[in-house]
Amino acid sequence: MTVKILRLGHQGDGIAEGPVYAARTLPDELVGGDITGDRIKTPKILQPSIDRVSPPCRHYKSCGGCALQHASDAFVENWKREIVLTALSAQGIEATVRNVSTSPAQSRIRATFSGRKTKKGTLVGFHGKGSNTIIEVQDCKILHPDLLAATPAIHALTEIGASRKSEIKVSVTRSDSGLDVSVIEVKPLDNKLLVVLSTLAAKFGLARLTWNRELIVERNKPFQRFGTTSVNPPAGAFLQATEDGKNALIASIQETIQGATHVIDLFSGCGTFSLPASKIASVFAVESETDMLKALDSGWRSASESKHITTEVRDLFRRPLLEAELNKADAIIIDPPRAGASHQMEQIAKSKVRKIASVSCNSISFARDAKILVDAGFS
Repeated sequence: MTVKILRLGHQGDGIAEGPVYAARTLPDELVGGDITGDRIKTPKILQPSIDRVSPPCRHYKSCGGCALQHASDAFVENWKREIVLTALSAQGIEATVRNVSTSPAQSRIRATFSGRKTKKGTLVGFHGKGSNTIIEVQDCKILHPDLLAATPAIHALTEIGASRKSEIKVSVTRSDSGLDVSVIEVKPLDNKLLVVLSTLAAKFGLARLTWNRELIVERNKPFQRFGTTSVNPPAGAFLQATEDGKNALIASIQETIQGATHVIDLFSGCGTFSLPASKIASVFAVESETDMLKALDSGWRSASESKHITTEVRDLFRRPLLEAELNKADAIIIDPPRAGASHQMEQIAKSKVRKIASVSCNSISFARDAKILVDAGFS
């Protein structure tokens, strides 16, 4: 069957009338192939779009890590912008959306690899699209070169901790002092394994190694820089994927809260936004994870020219900050998980605070939360 791609979904798949879905296609392309259910699994491009380009990565066809390397940079930027506009429009919100800030190639500083034992040794990489097959990515165009250089260490950890029946997950994060490596879904730790892992960490020069969330060795504290402040996050802590992306978000937040004297940072993590904000105003940071706030507090205490930061461990889904608590601030930063934070937004909408810097990785929940504020008089 032949179909014409009408638009892209928010995950990058082409959508034809029906709807019929086809991965790695573009609007206005004629696509042929067998339809199974609502999907063309192996689409053949019969008439390509003018926005189609040759993918820069040789792993693109097999690896499931990227969705739009077959599209021009200009197309991808406009598509991302349209995702935000469409989500806002669905909530009846009109807004100006600025240009997209794009991170350069080979700048991703964190990634989670899958590892498995095979008859011939070990296999390490990312899954193929919609597949359990692990694809090796020796020449990935997204990962920072330091992460690619960690491949021998990941193979060694896979040899130690994986089996042919199950995978392990190896999270690798680049830091100012070396690689921060966290391995989960592996065999339990014992004294013999502890010695082997300590030796391996030294051999490959790892800054820190944790095994099933238990610290094995910390040769150097794996610091991350938030603005001008260095922080040692707990193993496996959420961090922005690239330095460029992080800095773009920080700059936008700084612009929004300019002139504030007291800021509340909700879902603060280990201080990505709190610490730069403390150069402008005093900050009250709220987060559900104790270890995150300990890292934030330690970073602040070692910083210079920062205003006061206080913290509270609190589950904001079960116990959102209430109107009276929020009224102590004149600006709020909020960066919730993908599900959004509707209950917290309802309290913000009732408060006297007029400046909100709302950060999100999900345009749909962002727009839903934004509607709560817009209905309360925000723009």
